Amino acid sequence: MAKDKPSIPKGTRDFLPGEMVKRNYIFDTIRNVFLRFGFMPIETPAMEQISTLTGKYGEEGDRLLFRILNSGNYLAGVSDDEIIKRDINKLKASLSDKGLRYDLTVPFARFVVQHLNEITFPFKRYQIQPVWRADKPQKGRYREFFQCDIDVIGSNSLLNEVEQIQIIDEIFKNLNMKIVIRINNRKILGGIAEVIGETEKITQITIAIDKLDKVGVHKVNEELAVKGVSERAIRELQPILSLSGTAEEKLNELEKKILPGSKIGRKGVSEMKSLFSYLEPLELEADPILDLTLARGLDYYTGVIIEANSTEMKMGSLCGGGRYDDLTGIFGLNDVSGVGVSFGADRIYDVMEKNGKFPEDTMLTTTLMFVNFGEKEEKFCLPLLDVIRKSGIRAELFPDKVKIKKQMNYANQKNVGYVALVGEDEIKNGVITLKNMKTGGQEQITLDELIEKLL
Repeated sequence: MAKDKPSIPKGTRDFLPGEMVKRNYIFDTIRNVFLRFGFMPIETPAMEQISTLTGKYGEEGDRLLFRILNSGNYLAGVSDDEIIKRDINKLKASLSDKGLRYDLTVPFARFVVQHLNEITFPFKRYQIQPVWRADKPQKGRYREFFQCDIDVIGSNSLLNEVEQIQIIDEIFKNLNMKIVIRINNRKILGGIAEVIGETEKITQITIAIDKLDKVGVHKVNEELAVKGVSERAIRELQPILSLSGTAEEKLNELEKKILPGSKIGRKGVSEMKSLFSYLEPLELEADPILDLTLARGLDYYTGVIIEANSTEMKMGSLCGGGRYDDLTGIFGLNDVSGVGVSFGADRIYDVMEKNGKFPEDTMLTTTLMFVNFGEKEEKFCLPLLDVIRKSGIRAELFPDKVKIKKQMNYANQKNVGYVALVGEDEIKNGVITLKNMKTGGQEQITLDELIEKLL
């Protein structure tokens, strides 16, 4: 009986060598910029205590957590009565005390508190690891995906936000991607909620308007109404969200006409004015814009929020983050402010692949391949290969003596840059016949000349 073809869960992917080379190009580009700005690497476990994760991402986020069944007899702590009642929330708590991390920020907050005596503040860390969300798979949205995070914790300075905007700009410039950097402030959103009389519904308002660019204003208004926001408040919200003009003009309008009665709103305006004054003299590839519809749905943001979107194709945010004033407080360390942004490597890959943004030499995994003519030639080539590799050139010897055509096909499929042919004549004359696989040209050169040429 034929077995079913093996498969992987929906929303996850295998990566072939060609894809991994391109992904590593993205990771290396991001990592190099992180390091240049003084960030240091850490790693945290794939799984966390479920108590660490729940209640940090809002109601929607909690629903998307992947829970891990307790080891052994996971039903041992569950009564028959609980099973019969089918109370899902109680059953989840009894069956699972661990979960896969939803993002890298909450585990980072836990990390800071747990290793408080081993780190120096302000603490600048970067982290490149996978995260998991029990979401419905679709284009640009996966259940397992990589995030590339930076965070600064232990500093209130807006210079951290400025630096992270510079990092966003530098990374996408190095990746040859065109983006727009959208900025807002949760204090401004809090002030808006206050002046329209819906302070208690700030979370529902931010979650709804965060979807504005995806579902449109009509659907957002419908969601606000369903969540209990009054018709009057929804009506008063519309002209605020559609404010036009420069960042300075919008902020002046907010300060003088919309938010003069809101202390928290004025604080947000003040922060944004300072932020844009820092950014003004910097030579950024992408001009940051003030977008009052930007909300960032996660509950823990308290100040400046940031997103980067591609201007070359329709796609969700490629990068996002912001200020969180007391995320470590949930783990017992109060009054420690932080700010961070996260790059979505998978979406970045999709945009770069679709728009042909990967450099041609990205795929040159092997620079030089020696053709295998037989045992005598193998023994002659191995010491040459050793010298070539030690000089820093990526090189290999085809392992089997097979037809030259098959070896050349291998080199073509692997996108090898050069092929070395060393037969009896080359051994006798102490030279190497070097073939350029792109042009087809051949030349006979010495080992030293070959190394100099390929370096």
